[in-house]
Amino acid sequence: MTDVTVVGGALVRRGLLLAAQRAHPAEIAGKWELPGGRVEPGEDEAAALRREFAEELGVEVGVGARIGPDLPLSPGKVLRIFLVHLADGQEPQALQHRALRWLSARELTEVDWLPADRAVLPDLQALLDG
Repeated sequence: MTDVTVVGGALVRRGLLLAAQRAHPAEIAGKWELPGGRVEPGEDEAAALRREFAEELGVEVGVGARIGPDLPLSPGKVLRIFLVHLADGQEPQALQHRALRWLSARELTEVDWLPADRAVLPDLQALLDG
């Protein structure tokens, strides 16, 4: 049984994927990730993603299907990626990140992803190419 679940959201708009550059902690600052975070006790994965997107990016999202497999982060900790949809008229802001970038399918490999997020790049590529 997994002790900790971390969720990430693949936000796609007009054929582009939103990537967020970490501001902290120091050992991973500057690397890129899909926005998201830890599922809190009593919270389901979709609720965690909605909360994290509101806290990190100041936007409301709807949560769709899973993308890719469970991605191990450390013993007892797993990352699960979901497709998310931005509510109409909203624009993500880098409230807790250094920067945000919208990436096309061909640009996915141009940023320095965290290892777990890098593992799902083929799934993201297929999503954007689809």
